[in-house]
Amino acid sequence: MTSATSARTAHVIVCGLNDVGLRIVEQLQSAGERVLVIDDDADARLQRIAAGLGVQVLSEDARRGSVLTEAGIEAATALICVADRDLENLEVALLARERFPALRVVLQLSNASVGRAVSRLTGPGTVLDAAALAAPSFVEASLRRTEHQLILGGESFVVTERLVEHAADLRSAFGDLAPIAVSPADGSELIACPGRDLLVQPGDRVTLVGAANDFAERRASSDAGLLAVPSGISPLQAAQRGWQVVRGRLTDIERAFWLTLLALGGVGVLSILLLMLNYHGADKRRMGIIDATYFTVETLTTVGFGDFYFARQHTWLRMWAILLMILGATLVTILYARLTDLLITRRMAATAGRRKASGLREHVILIGLGSVGLRVLEQLRAERRDVVVLERDEHNRYLNTAREMGVPIIIGDSTLRQNLQAANLDTASAVAVLTSNDLANIETGLAVDDLLGQRSAEVPVVLRVFDRQLAATIERNFGFRHVRSTSALAAPWFVGAALGVTILNTFYVQDQAFLIGMLTVTAGGGLAGRPMSDLNERIRVIAISRASGHNAESTPDVDGARLEHPPRRDTRFASGDRAYLVGRYEELLSVLRREKGV
Repeated sequence: MTSATSARTAHVIVCGLNDVGLRIVEQLQSAGERVLVIDDDADARLQRIAAGLGVQVLSEDARRGSVLTEAGIEAATALICVADRDLENLEVALLARERFPALRVVLQLSNASVGRAVSRLTGPGTVLDAAALAAPSFVEASLRRTEHQLILGGESFVVTERLVEHAADLRSAFGDLAPIAVSPADGSELIACPGRDLLVQPGDRVTLVGAANDFAERRASSDAGLLAVPSGISPLQAAQRGWQVVRGRLTDIERAFWLTLLALGGVGVLSILLLMLNYHGADKRRMGIIDATYFTVETLTTVGFGDFYFARQHTWLRMWAILLMILGATLVTILYARLTDLLITRRMAATAGRRKASGLREHVILIGLGSVGLRVLEQLRAERRDVVVLERDEHNRYLNTAREMGVPIIIGDSTLRQNLQAANLDTASAVAVLTSNDLANIETGLAVDDLLGQRSAEVPVVLRVFDRQLAATIERNFGFRHVRSTSALAAPWFVGAALGVTILNTFYVQDQAFLIGMLTVTAGGGLAGRPMSDLNERIRVIAISRASGHNAESTPDVDGARLEHPPRRDTRFASGDRAYLVGRYEELLSVLRREKGV
């Protein structure tokens, strides 16, 4: 072991320097953690960013035990595997787990079934899917949803937005409901986790959190939450189910086409070999491979120019010629029929997608069917929303899944007016632009905004953009209100799992991401015995789950502990408490540092 390696103590190893990996590195550093990255194929730009943060990057394959040793895994506090390939994450995680059973291992896996199996080894909450974690935020923005349902300690809580009708301070206007953010009506900057004495004006929007029961008596006054979701099966949905039958037939045609081609190729190869070994010409010379191939093809296609013939060959070879002509005529005919059917069916599929899209109203246009797009599509369909997919790549591996859902698909460039119009943009309720290319998403968003015209204020255009500075610039200069980052939404879950903060939910208020997490107070930590008022003023404690008997008036949670909500500012934390917190990620990290005594 090198001296540099031996000097590493209490650090976190991140395997995979991609978009999510970089955000994880940034947030780990914000939490005061030392970080080392392993990636043998990292993007040069991301490597430069990591180097600028002072993070060492090992350009090695983490699946080799010697590389993990070089990274000082024996002294690491956690290992986070977020490489682009699930198999690589699985291999590294299992190798590390086998060598160091006590090491906290967190990994990215997109296959839910495999993830459940692996979590039995690595522990609950350690196997995550970045696409699945980020998808709800894109769905909520597309549906203009400002209400989030939560289960904390076995009790139902709600995060929702309320419109201020009369000038008042937050305490007078909303009582015990905890304010998370205030969006001023004058368009000024969002106020995160404001004090209850803050004076709000009519037209301001306040995001609040509280128990569902606490909202019941106030719900009639304002409901900025859920949009209506259509119910029942429409004629269009029935037509979409019929398309599933067409899709099944298309699959059968493709399979039959390849089987026919394989059979024809097999017969042709066998014939070429037989002719090369047994056919004798007038000069008693055997055929070469070119002549044998030529004779086989003209026999299979029943052309027969007369330059070769079987009349003077062995009887068994003449019998083979009869069989070859019959098989050739049959297989070639079937192949032509299958090919014609396949081409026509695909053309019909493309036409059907455009035709079905033209009949939709109040649907969501989903542009870019990658891993994130598929998760968003699944959640929209689970809520029985009509969706049209616009995808550039006709060979996209997720298209079959979308077709099986009965979703109209349009293949084409999303920046072109005719393709957006084919997706029936004029009557769409939202557009979600979810490709993995920032520039393509921005270009598409601008094209959509231009076509929407006066409707741009009422139709949310949700953009997926990785670069935070670029996202902020787009919001300021082009007025997009729903710019989201998959990596920014998913990274806190990985960091929380590695450091001991359980992330329960992520959501946006305007352009700022908020998180709800659970932190367990330890006996030797920095929070035990401290009053809640000592916390950062930009953190809200929603509830505290205490040992049974601590407070007879609190509500028992699922573990038999007592759920105290809303907690008072003079409430003191005790060892074993589980504190449910909400705030921006930076503030949650400050609480974590306080607990760890950093």
